[in-house]
Amino acid sequence: MASSLNSSNSLYDFVVRDGNGVKGLVDSGLSEVPERYIQPPQERINKLDSKQCDVPPIDLSKLKGPEHDKVVAEIVRAAETVGFFQVVNHGVPVELLESVKDAAHSFFSLPPDKKAVYCKGVSPNPIIKYGTSFAPEKEKVLEWKDYISMGYSSDEDALQYWPNQCKEAALEYLKLSSKIVRNITEILISKLGVEVDDSKIEGLVGVKKVNMNYYPACPNPELTVGVGRHSDMGTITVLLQDGVGGLYVKVEEENDSGKGEWLEIPPIPGALVINVGDTLQILSNGKYKSAEHRVRTTSSQSRVSVPVFTMPTATERIGPFAEVVKKDGLARYREVVWQDYMNNFFGNAHAGKKSLDFARINSA
Repeated sequence: MASSLNSSNSLYDFVVRDGNGVKGLVDSGLSEVPERYIQPPQERINKLDSKQCDVPPIDLSKLKGPEHDKVVAEIVRAAETVGFFQVVNHGVPVELLESVKDAAHSFFSLPPDKKAVYCKGVSPNPIIKYGTSFAPEKEKVLEWKDYISMGYSSDEDALQYWPNQCKEAALEYLKLSSKIVRNITEILISKLGVEVDDSKIEGLVGVKKVNMNYYPACPNPELTVGVGRHSDMGTITVLLQDGVGGLYVKVEEENDSGKGEWLEIPPIPGALVINVGDTLQILSNGKYKSAEHRVRTTSSQSRVSVPVFTMPTATERIGPFAEVVKKDGLARYREVVWQDYMNNFFGNAHAGKKSLDFARINSA
């Protein structure tokens, strides 16, 4: 099979259009990475070029005790600097996290035709999508990743339409993660000196989806990326890593020049990763940083990760809070309709934090 995929078009059809994904490519007996997956040198991830993040995880259970203010300060500091932090004692049972990872492996071990029923255009529900890479029709180089994306509309729809292999564990994980998101969102907004009601919070985090990402073992990991440089478009993301590792986050320089140092976020058993999305950076007028991140592949074993994305509702208008603009003296972002921002995000290949340019007001 692998020998018949030499041309770029036949490989694209096999992986993308026919729904075989990267896993199908690997299972066909692949011994080296096809050219379509070889990243230019500047996009490759050299483990030696980065250091491990040694910041301890934040204990969310302490928000209910005498150390409340200290924990709030830790959350705010992380959001203002890196935009990424790990949390423990977060309210999601460790047993459920293990079940979620097992469920992801169960789904991706299905035969290709069983996964392909969730491909765009044939999926039983348009907010459930099985796919590969990020925007393969836009990308010059493909990412070494398959995924199933499950949008949430109601418990009933999730249990009816999400894949049987993962629906129950994924639904419970999404619901408990959503509580973490709401709590952290309320903390970060209040620390901006802004008061919002419940309906506004719901408008900012009311759209939810859970993705299961699968990164097959790669014969030449030094040439590929699992996910290219990007920031998440939404408000806050909750991420479950497995023990394999490979997540890197960029610590920006103060002048927002796009330069910075890459940190590897090591897996911590029982912890969840929290990252700030573009929406919060816009709302805070740049005070909070959406985290630019990427994922390395590995030759030794396949990796899964499971993010819960929370986003504004489609018609929500997103712009810097008036109280923050007044304090800063100027708005760094214009107000945009969330649907327009989302269309722009998905209409382009990953390119660092370029997605923010859609809302950015240039000072020149």
